[in-house]
Amino acid sequence: MRGIISKIDRYSLALLGMVVLASFLPARGVVAEWLAVLTAAAIALLFFLHGAKLPRQAVISGFTHWRLHLMVLGITFVLFPIAGLALHPLASVLLGGSLAAGLLFLTLLPSTVQSSIAFTAIAGGNVPAAVVAASVSNILGVFLTPALVALFMSGGDAVGVSLEAIWKILLQLLAPFVLGQLAQPFVGDWIRSHKPLVTQVDRGSILLVVFSAFSASVVEGLWAQVSLLQLGLLLAFSSVLLAFVMALTTWAARRAGMSTEDEIAIVFCGSKKSLASGVPIASALFPAAQAGFIILPVMIFHQIQLLVCASLANRYARQIAARDEAGPKG
Repeated sequence: MRGIISKIDRYSLALLGMVVLASFLPARGVVAEWLAVLTAAAIALLFFLHGAKLPRQAVISGFTHWRLHLMVLGITFVLFPIAGLALHPLASVLLGGSLAAGLLFLTLLPSTVQSSIAFTAIAGGNVPAAVVAASVSNILGVFLTPALVALFMSGGDAVGVSLEAIWKILLQLLAPFVLGQLAQPFVGDWIRSHKPLVTQVDRGSILLVVFSAFSASVVEGLWAQVSLLQLGLLLAFSSVLLAFVMALTTWAARRAGMSTEDEIAIVFCGSKKSLASGVPIASALFPAAQAGFIILPVMIFHQIQLLVCASLANRYARQIAARDEAGPKG
């Protein structure tokens, strides 16, 4: 547990470091152009590796637990957007249009993959179901997130989704994933045996996109338009949103009669939002100057969910250990 928290902390510091670096030394001109090309290539490689490492048999067999998967998808793409829309009028007044758009955008994102599975495993939950639920959420998110953005974020301070932006997402995210799935029988075992490789590409690509997005936004005056008060309010909005969704998700899982192991998978897969998918999708859908405003709420929510889920996973693990130690009731 300590090792995972330590890795989370180092990655959080790296993300913060990219924001600081972009704030003082933003990429400009030719450097920014080459950085954009490098970032696109890194993201394409990332989604190829994710496609190649996911066994097709696991996806097929995992679909049999359809009630769990429907609950996760419903929380991710229905409950979260409804909560985001409910908060949006107040957020627009207190945060301003651009940050409020970023807060709404994060509610439209798919679930995380790696951390959802990791926390489910730590907590003693249904790991195979978590693998499928989080993976399916990410695959569907390539289509559903742009569609939801087009439905809920057109006009005002937000930017509508063009066919060109959707095509860019298909080429940059979905096509590499499909190619990875096609190559999975040949390279899947090797990639799964080199997990650190995928982790480094994953984190490295996100760091590149964060630096690129914040560089463009800093050049356009990001920090002149965002105050400490707005950052504090954004932290409060994110905390309230996460607490509401996690509480309702836990209640729904228990109301549906799910086992504790299934409840754990539902809570961790349903209540989390993917920075790894959100950053590239935002960079594809929104102008470079606006992407920093859109990504900032996603980054803040990402840090909060990691800290909360780490604590919750530990509590679930103690609960299951106590249950197993007590044994079946006579």
